[in-house]
Amino acid sequence: MHCFANYKYNYFSYNCYLCAEYAMDNINQYNMKLIGRMITIAGMAAALVSCSDKAAKEDGFRYLMDEFADLKIMRYQVPGWDGLTLQQKEYVYHLAEAAKYGRDIIWMQNCRHNLDVRKTIENILENYEGDRTSEDWKMFETYAKRVFFSNGIHHHYAEDKFFPECSQEYFQSLMTAVGDEAKCAELLPVIFDPAVYPARKLMGGKDIVAESAVNFYEGVTRAEVEAFYAAMVDPSDKTPVSYGLNSRVVKGADGIVREEVYKVGGLYGPALEKICAELEKAAAVAEDETQKSYIADLVAYYRSGDLKLWDEYNIKWVKDTLGTVDFVNGFVEDYNDPLGRKAAWEGLVNFKDTEASRRTELISENAQWFEDNSPVDDRFKKSEVKGVSAKVINVATLAGDCYPAAPIGINLPNADWIRREHGSKSVTIANLTSAYNMAAQESPKNLLSEFAWSEEEIAAEKKYGALTNDLHTDLHECLGHGSGQLLPETSPNALGEYSSALEETRADLFGLYYLADPKLVELGILPDMEAYKAQYSSYIRNGIFTQFNRVEFGKKNMEAHMQNRKLIADWCYEKGLADNVIEKKVRDGKTYFVVNDFEALRGLFGDLLAEVQRIKSEGDYEAGKALVENYAVNIDPELHKEVLERYASLGLKPYGGFLNPEIVPVEKNGEVVDYEVVYSDSYLGQMLEYGKKYATL
Repeated sequence: MHCFANYKYNYFSYNCYLCAEYAMDNINQYNMKLIGRMITIAGMAAALVSCSDKAAKEDGFRYLMDEFADLKIMRYQVPGWDGLTLQQKEYVYHLAEAAKYGRDIIWMQNCRHNLDVRKTIENILENYEGDRTSEDWKMFETYAKRVFFSNGIHHHYAEDKFFPECSQEYFQSLMTAVGDEAKCAELLPVIFDPAVYPARKLMGGKDIVAESAVNFYEGVTRAEVEAFYAAMVDPSDKTPVSYGLNSRVVKGADGIVREEVYKVGGLYGPALEKICAELEKAAAVAEDETQKSYIADLVAYYRSGDLKLWDEYNIKWVKDTLGTVDFVNGFVEDYNDPLGRKAAWEGLVNFKDTEASRRTELISENAQWFEDNSPVDDRFKKSEVKGVSAKVINVATLAGDCYPAAPIGINLPNADWIRREHGSKSVTIANLTSAYNMAAQESPKNLLSEFAWSEEEIAAEKKYGALTNDLHTDLHECLGHGSGQLLPETSPNALGEYSSALEETRADLFGLYYLADPKLVELGILPDMEAYKAQYSSYIRNGIFTQFNRVEFGKKNMEAHMQNRKLIADWCYEKGLADNVIEKKVRDGKTYFVVNDFEALRGLFGDLLAEVQRIKSEGDYEAGKALVENYAVNIDPELHKEVLERYASLGLKPYGGFLNPEIVPVEKNGEVVDYEVVYSDSYLGQMLEYGKKYATL
């Protein structure tokens, strides 16, 4: 699972894309006088200024590179690079190349016309010789940037199609000018017609498979897909493969439903061939034999498409806790699939931040205590928590579904039985969190003063916000996703299209519940028992209200992490009405949501956690559907209108993504003697370069 800035997604099970976007809200709440990552050692809570942030201030490194539409583009630094050995740097380099060669795959998966649209845009940007100063051109260029950011024509978070602000006639003239006139009849409706591929992923439609734009299915209905996989699955299998994870389901002219498997020699074969070649180069310089072994399994999986090899790779990978360099490479998260089964391509290369990892290691060392004391039914608890490891990392390359929009937390693998029997890895991505912090300081506006009710709330957020944001991410990733267990008879796919939202809800609730536990103070992770209140206030404020600055007025709330936050906040607001736990206040015509009883709110978090765990453990589809549909999807139009107006007055961008630094071999006398990190400074430049260098399909 991914965590998208939660201060925002299911690797095998759980890459939290939740955290990054929520984090952006909290970071934007004030231009942080960076109190840094508050790391506690041996029972002492010390507020430390991040060394990388401090250095960035001193060397004048610029984080915020571009802003357009509802997006901002940032750069991130790679602290600790010079501390790696030459062999480790070479290992990172080849892993990064392997990740970037999967780029075309995610474009094709998001919608079958995406790659043609992108190539047309690239052709225009590189070869158009007309006026590049007109308003029409500027509108075209903004559309191009949005398409690059979303890896296609649908909004990366809201799921619906966005459109150029320039006219169709102007767009056609650009295509004609660069020799793409023959493509106009096919592509212009895809780009401009609201009825053609209106949403990447739908929920609650007549047929969410047939009506969604994702390219996981062709010519099949939901009923046909579900019947297809029901015939495959053995309910008695305690270690099932992730059926359908790496394939497209199609129905041919003969009426037979079949899979097109992603593999060398199969679907996306040319891209996977390039990936395998770079992985084999990486294996040759890996840190140890363990890494070489699971890379070999990964390559064998890509060459065969055999999901049993995917499981073997993940079992070995999750047990590797000694290496400094690590990576994610594959078809991992199923957020984009309306049925929550098929995975999008992603890649991420990183190395461990040893000093910052002390906090996450302390949390994971106490995983059994947290499991035993959870407010859920004992039937749904793990009697023995296995293999929970956690660390803080610095990312060196983002790719596929992690680029440009990236997670700040990851928990993998996603297969429930692997997590149960072999454990999971959790990471918090320090240098991306730092980049969000530093980019926020480069902006003159802030959210907190606009949406917080009192100076007391603002003061608490400034004092404890950075720490509690990080801790919530840690608890969500390190423990939340790895907690609990399915009953033996429950299918991991039982919750269908609601599984992602409910899983993120479960992990978020776990983190929220334990943020207020005295155990964190006892462990020295929190400085005092007042700190958690900052996170409770900001979470409710964001979940019930401010996060909807990201959703177009009149649209539904469709992204899994946003659904999770709304579900929790709205449910707690409703259940706490009689006791005024959360109060809706109005001042000067502006709405605020204020937590009045923090202890009672923690109790509500515990009650909801118990219910969501029951739903998952028992596979109660109808109860899960009711929670999501009743609390997570529909946005109050009056509140929606208000938050859009108030947010617009601040001039902030609700979404952020990153440019990758380039890892460049340094040669001397024909031999590579080092690898240098070079920071890119052009968003369109990097996108066009990637379009040339990593084109495979």
